Amino acid sequence: MSFGFSVGDFFAAIELANKIRREFIDAPSQFKAISDDVRSLSIVLQDADIALSKRELNNDQKRDLEDIDKELSSESGSVGKRIKRVWKRFKWEPGKIDQLRSCINTNIGLLNAFNGLLTRYNVVKLVQHQEDQGRQTILDWITPIDYAHQLNDFIARRQAGTGQWLLDSIEYQTWVETNKQTLFCPGIPGAGKTILTLIVVEDLTTRFQHNKHIGIVYLYCNFRRQHEQKVEDLLASLLKQLTQGQSSLPDTIRSLYNSHQDKRTRLSFDEISRALQSVITIYSRVFIVIDTLDECQVSYNCRERFLSELFSLQTKYGATLFATSRFIPEITEKFRGSISLEIQASEHDVRRYIDGYISNLPSFIRRSPEFQEEVKTEIVKAVDGMFLLAQLHLDSLVGKRSPKAVRAALNKLPSGSNAYDHAYKDAMI
Repeated sequence: MSFGFSVGDFFAAIELANKIRREFIDAPSQFKAISDDVRSLSIVLQDADIALSKRELNNDQKRDLEDIDKELSSESGSVGKRIKRVWKRFKWEPGKIDQLRSCINTNIGLLNAFNGLLTRYNVVKLVQHQEDQGRQTILDWITPIDYAHQLNDFIARRQAGTGQWLLDSIEYQTWVETNKQTLFCPGIPGAGKTILTLIVVEDLTTRFQHNKHIGIVYLYCNFRRQHEQKVEDLLASLLKQLTQGQSSLPDTIRSLYNSHQDKRTRLSFDEISRALQSVITIYSRVFIVIDTLDECQVSYNCRERFLSELFSLQTKYGATLFATSRFIPEITEKFRGSISLEIQASEHDVRRYIDGYISNLPSFIRRSPEFQEEVKTEIVKAVDGMFLLAQLHLDSLVGKRSPKAVRAALNKLPSGSNAYDHAYKDAMI
């Protein structure tokens, strides 16, 4: 048996019954009844084996099956001997026959009940699977875009321990603890805005992981994907994420889906806006995290309309907003009066970043802690708050074949406004 319980003796009993049946054609009716009972027991055992081979048992089901096993084990070890004894004595002790049949039928009843529970459980799982599929169909109808893979990609690039300065800052602590608040974090290109945004999402998720009444949604604006980041797409992504956070689909969403299903149409801007306002009220608090807002397209007034919707959600429903951007006057003006904190690569973060890439450097650097410290010091001095520049400086050292060559490269590390272009060329050589 695939579930590993002590039922092998029952198959031995079946074989014994078949052998006796062949040898004693004129056996009394009592033995025929026992034979039929054992055959019935074998059938329910096989049913259980088939059901169990297709799925894992939960703890409650394992305990139920163990209880049946104890009942079976208490009798199965001597079934064969008892059948032989009954065969010899059944004419004189019919009570023994009744006792054995009662035992077998009790176990048949227990196993039938257990198989019934398994069947009902499988039906429930099938219904749940169908509901999950239907739910996913509706979510993908809202928008097929999913930012989870973006988050996973950024997680893989993050060095543990970086970004703590942001989480510890007074600005961040004030923002996270205050409803209806905005934290705007501008930064120069390559400062690490996206990684720090990821750190914010991770922190919020950890803080509120046990509170289902708090919603956390994330958007990553990317100029390379502007074809799928019109204002309707961005708002639909927020709507999808807030809807996913609910154990069951809100009636508003089901109703919208049903109204569009026959026509195979999609949500309009106004419908998305109203649905967002409806779904957001389900939560006691919602955090909306927007990364690289400067890459949100400006054509068709997209960025302007998107920000207008965000600020409306904040004003009417108390949404808590976090946004990063380059220093773009039109954007920074929108966040005038909000809490603001400039993002730049801290010395601690750059050092942790370099630690994560030491294994890529020449072996004579890896073997020398002093040389590693020299590399860190010079790169930190040159990057001036740009993570991306630190990466390029590290790449420029990878092919160096001697300490002298590395030190020469460190002495010439470019810095200042044109540092990125110079570092990129050096890394590509």
